[in-house]
Amino acid sequence: MTTLAAPQPPTTTTRTSTRTLVSALWLFAVLCYLYCDVLGFFVPADLAAILDGNVGGLELTDGFLLASAVLMTIPMGMVLLSRVAPHRVARWGTVGAGTIMTLVQVGSLFVGSGPRPHYVYFSVIEIAATAALVVLGLRWRRAD
Repeated sequence: MTTLAAPQPPTTTTRTSTRTLVSALWLFAVLCYLYCDVLGFFVPADLAAILDGNVGGLELTDGFLLASAVLMTIPMGMVLLSRVAPHRVARWGTVGAGTIMTLVQVGSLFVGSGPRPHYVYFSVIEIAATAALVVLGLRWRRAD
């Protein structure tokens, strides 16, 4: 009489590809940018300033809003680019865009009358995420 052994779980672990990790990290950063800005609408003084068109000494002109839109298109575009672009484009795009977004976020902490606690909290996360993207991009090899 023969007995059947119970099936064994696979012994190999699966590793997330660098391409998937980079794309997910870009998406994480975009969501952090978005939610941080949404929370700003819940601060009455900030909402009043937005409605008046002047926030912390920054005039909310059409040019300013267009520049903000272009800036935020960078990480949003990188979610897609990091998934579908050829390796070299996705890699160097990640390094360049991550560097730009890290520097912009660090600089934003010193604009206006001082950031609110929720902004500092998200900024630390966003800076860490985009700096990690730069490091990942620099280490990203085609086989990953």
